[in-house]
Amino acid sequence: MHYAPARPDDFDLCQPARNAASGNDVTRRRQLTPNETEAQLAAVVDTAMDAILTVDHEQRIVLFNRAAETMFGCARGDAIGDRLDRFIPSRYRTAHRTHVKRFGATGGTRRRMGENMLLWALRADGAEFPIEASISQTGEGAKRLFTVILRDITQRKASDDALRQREAELRELSARVLEAREEEKTIIARELHDELGQLLTALKMDLDWLRERLPPGEAADKSQAMNGLLERTVGSVRRIAADLRPLMLDDLGLADAAAWLVEDFSQRSGICCALEKPGSESLLAIERSAATTVYRALQESLTNVGRHSGAKNAWVVLKLENSTLRLEVEDDGKGMPPAAERGRSLGLKGMRERVHYHGGELEVGRAPRGGTRVKIWIPLRTQGQEASA
Repeated sequence: MHYAPARPDDFDLCQPARNAASGNDVTRRRQLTPNETEAQLAAVVDTAMDAILTVDHEQRIVLFNRAAETMFGCARGDAIGDRLDRFIPSRYRTAHRTHVKRFGATGGTRRRMGENMLLWALRADGAEFPIEASISQTGEGAKRLFTVILRDITQRKASDDALRQREAELRELSARVLEAREEEKTIIARELHDELGQLLTALKMDLDWLRERLPPGEAADKSQAMNGLLERTVGSVRRIAADLRPLMLDDLGLADAAAWLVEDFSQRSGICCALEKPGSESLLAIERSAATTVYRALQESLTNVGRHSGAKNAWVVLKLENSTLRLEVEDDGKGMPPAAERGRSLGLKGMRERVHYHGGELEVGRAPRGGTRVKIWIPLRTQGQEASA
């Protein structure tokens, strides 16, 4: 019997695995044919989660994937060859065609559709629904194709609408609470000013009468001390009433109330505060709630200047421009405290809620003089407009 001589490879236990691996490498190196590539691409498009439509230069549908069938409730065979207008509400069709043509003229390859607006699509049964979409283009001239990827955002829009509704309701509730508080403050302020103030004034008059009839001595000295204490009490009552709600805000208007507030702040804090109120006569016609909002914002801003800024000077501008009330409070201090910069200041949040309720804007930032500047804009209605609304 004849045996062939053994080779070193015959004892290599890894040889079968190496041969198998070599075969896999050959398989991996084999390129897909154009037909296989097209088939894989078609499978990817057809199994995509989002609806994908491709239209030609005449905006006739040439590709309609399975997700599009589900989204629009239309079979692929019915959609292919039809115009894209079929799935666009009639009021948007002209604008849509114009936008697609304009996009084709730009030469851009892709972009998001409806950047600053909500897009709507039309199902086969005539129901409209909101979408978000992006568009891309390939080819040129008569061979140009536009591919649109769409996503049904009905649930998202419903959630967003519900969230906005809840926010509006909470804002309305907050505004009502603030209005109720202002009414309570007004009542208490008037009671303090009228009732308690009058009683203290009468008591002071009686004490003055008594002091004039007391002979010099311990009783006269005691009455003199009582008179000083009573004067301080009257001053405290007036200050508390004014802090609750200055009666001049209702009686004389926002401009005079702001002037009093600025002057009182300067006297208490020692910070030189200047007020500019050009055209203050026009501020008399401001609706009561807006005037209260601006006054409280000024009050809170000045309080923050006195507590946190370390400023020597402050400036306040209050004016009416094109039916918009503007308030600016600026100081030359050390700037906003960290809590305010992070938006944790409850006073600042309260100001913002008041301003937003009136459709206004509040901006807090660094002032040119190095301190903090608070800017507020509120669109206004006159008292007559408020009554007729």
